[in-house]
Amino acid sequence: MVMSGEKAGGGNGNGSVAGAVEEERAGVSASTQVPASALARASAPAQAPAQAQAPAPTQARVSLRERKKQLTYRAISDAAVAMFLERGFDKVSVAEVAAAADISKPTLFRYFPAKEDLALHRFADREDEAARVVGGRAPGASPLEALRRHFLAGLDRRDPATGLCDAPQVLAFHRLLYGTPSLVARLYAYQGRSEAALARALGGGVTARLAAGQVIAVLRILAEENWRRIDAGESADRVYAGAVQAAEEAFVQLRSGLEPEGRG
Repeated sequence: MVMSGEKAGGGNGNGSVAGAVEEERAGVSASTQVPASALARASAPAQAPAQAQAPAPTQARVSLRERKKQLTYRAISDAAVAMFLERGFDKVSVAEVAAAADISKPTLFRYFPAKEDLALHRFADREDEAARVVGGRAPGASPLEALRRHFLAGLDRRDPATGLCDAPQVLAFHRLLYGTPSLVARLYAYQGRSEAALARALGGGVTARLAAGQVIAVLRILAEENWRRIDAGESADRVYAGAVQAAEEAFVQLRSGLEPEGRG
């Protein structure tokens, strides 16, 4: 999986990360999710969603707080990533990041429990993406088909999450990520949480966990293969056709299992 190619910057509108932090000390909101069918029952159509109701005033205020908190997370992360790209991850201290963001180290650690999280914040933003795709799929679509369509759409728009992005800032970040063992190790923890979220969206239980593990592994391998080719010098446009073919074959394998039917 890969991060978005946004540039460093942010804050609370006046350029102060510390100011944004102060605004966010009011609290955060918890999100909820309605489980969908298990991937093992992939042929079962999704139910039509219930008619949406207008959020209550309190819900709207909490949502605003959450959005502002995410802006604060991003501002601190952007400042850190800019420093990591310039000097290398291991050569930048947490104290230097805190100073650059004009906040204290204890405040920084309230937002980011580990130094690695400063660089991988965008992955945290997408931890539940597969789960959301399954939970929000169109009526009549199976979980697997919804995930397939989502990944192919990502390839088409060159979403960095698919590995098929050759924007210079994305390439620079990927080289930082895959060249830093501690970041790679932390990334696997994020992917483990993605797997858990997808398993819950598929209904929970061992069958759902097995299905979620396979899906997240496939998405990771597809993205890594696309990134490997681009890092070797190919353009995203050149890799695109092969990436689509590989994705289609991968989802066929997910649908049919590891062995063709009838093989003893």
